[in-house]
Amino acid sequence: MTDISHQISVLARLLKQRNFFLSTVESCTGGLIGHLLTNEPGSSDWYLGGVVAYSNTLKTRILGVEEEIINKHGAVSSQCVLSLAQGVLKLTGSQVSVAVSGIAGPGGGTVEKPVGTVYIGWCALGDTWWEKNVFFGDRLKIKSQSVKKALQGLIEKIAKV
Repeated sequence: MTDISHQISVLARLLKQRNFFLSTVESCTGGLIGHLLTNEPGSSDWYLGGVVAYSNTLKTRILGVEEEIINKHGAVSSQCVLSLAQGVLKLTGSQVSVAVSGIAGPGGGTVEKPVGTVYIGWCALGDTWWEKNVFFGDRLKIKSQSVKKALQGLIEKIAKV
């Protein structure tokens, strides 16, 4: 995971330079992003924390995702990750957030959303965007690829500010 370590170093530098704080919401990655971020010395200077919201109940109760979004689009959807990313901003007061929800497998996939389908949503300084990915490999590989993509999206956006 050395390339992830490099991404985190770059992200940390960008956040510190701009005086931004980051918060996270993780479903399929189960806290892996938060774990890796807090391995970076001084992460408390730019990372406020995160929520591991594996159940739909936590997504709605803690992060404010409307039940209609989950019922109509599912927890693995663009609508859900954008709502999660916005919800954690409100919860923590950070300027930047990322949310990840997907199907890491080996079960749980469907024709419409096969194993490896991962939605990532970001919020940064009033802007929101999302991306749908289909990753391949075992559960850990899908989680690792999700983390890399989530971090890359943050770096690309913050570097432009």
